[in-house]
Amino acid sequence: MIKKLYPYRFELFLFTQLAILFGSLIIPIALFDRLILPLLFLSNLLAGIVFISKRKFLFWLFTISILLLTVVLLLTYFKVGDAKVNDLLKMGILFPFFIIVTLEIIRQVLHAKIVNKTVILGLISGYISLGLIGTFLFISIEMMSPGSFSGITDTTHWVADTGNLMYFSYITLMTIGYGDVFPLSLLAKKATILIGLIGQFYLVIITVVVVAKYIRSQEQNGL
Repeated sequence: MIKKLYPYRFELFLFTQLAILFGSLIIPIALFDRLILPLLFLSNLLAGIVFISKRKFLFWLFTISILLLTVVLLLTYFKVGDAKVNDLLKMGILFPFFIIVTLEIIRQVLHAKIVNKTVILGLISGYISLGLIGTFLFISIEMMSPGSFSGITDTTHWVADTGNLMYFSYITLMTIGYGDVFPLSLLAKKATILIGLIGQFYLVIITVVVVAKYIRSQEQNGL
């Protein structure tokens, strides 16, 4: 099954990413944050398995992570156990996952010999993944030190302000910076600089390499 899905790995992963980012435009925000968003993160994990299916260690690591995340989501939904512990477990699963998958996406994009639609989708997916890494980095900081960011209305439960921190992550990545959410603590400021730099490095290095490969292939084909 996974072998059949492998050629469509970028499409599957990108689809789940877009659902995470923009699902609340279709589904009422309260329902989306409480029920749909956790399921979308789980589906994103499932899509990520396709990426690393050829790496046995990572494959089994992700499989175990999916099982653990499923258990934690069920505990959270039925309000079993300590909510903060459940949140920490989610972070402990999702944060490393996005780092590993993003690195794998970038590796596969850079090693592609032919730039086609799949590689372009991978390029887009990698950039979106950087924003999700930033989201979980900012969530981790806010969990460790509540009040590290302005514009955060509820620091008692990170899911309540995942949307605001996700928004801040992407406007930082894109160097927009409206100023409605901004870092207050020194750690938060350093993390903000890091995400901004990573976004620029991605555009300047990864994107340029892919574009150069595309231009070279077109020249070789006489187009």
